[in-house]
Amino acid sequence: MNKEEFMKTLEQSLGNMDSYEKKDILYDYEEHFRIGLEKGKTVEEIIKELGDPKTIGKSYKASAAVEDAIENPSTKNISKAIWAALALGFFNLVIVLGPFIALAAVLISLFASAIAVFAAGIASIFAVLFHPFLGSFVSILGNPIAIFFLGIGTTALGILFFIGACYLCKFFYRGSIKYLKWNINIIAKL
Repeated sequence: MNKEEFMKTLEQSLGNMDSYEKKDILYDYEEHFRIGLEKGKTVEEIIKELGDPKTIGKSYKASAAVEDAIENPSTKNISKAIWAALALGFFNLVIVLGPFIALAAVLISLFASAIAVFAAGIASIFAVLFHPFLGSFVSILGNPIAIFFLGIGTTALGILFFIGACYLCKFFYRGSIKYLKWNINIIAKL
């Protein structure tokens, strides 16, 4: 591979990145070649030191996706960042996708639990309120006043549980971004 092929492959692997960023990256690699040649290295040695241009391009695209997810937090952007990190290699399929799916499943189950606790509290309140009208359909075992206040407490617990799950979701998002940055840095060093 010669310098022109390297630069063309790098440009193609950068894909649809911002044109300013793409030009800046290509300029940096032109500088690597210029400095290397001034130091007496051959083009082949410089290319060997720089590494595979496709991997370099994927790494830059993954970094750009992570930065976009930091600047514009959304499910779409974090998904793009994860897929970009997965594109860096098969190694990332286990290292990135496995923990992400596990933690996402935990978050979904926490939200489902919060909704279930909230619904149980509301059901307890309505059971006490409508027991006089629907006595044959609604059975209350225990003191109705105690069950009413238990329903209020359970509803409040469900709301607090939901709020806590929202904070965990924000923490998960920030942690995912940090984890992806770390992962991209590790892959870039390899």
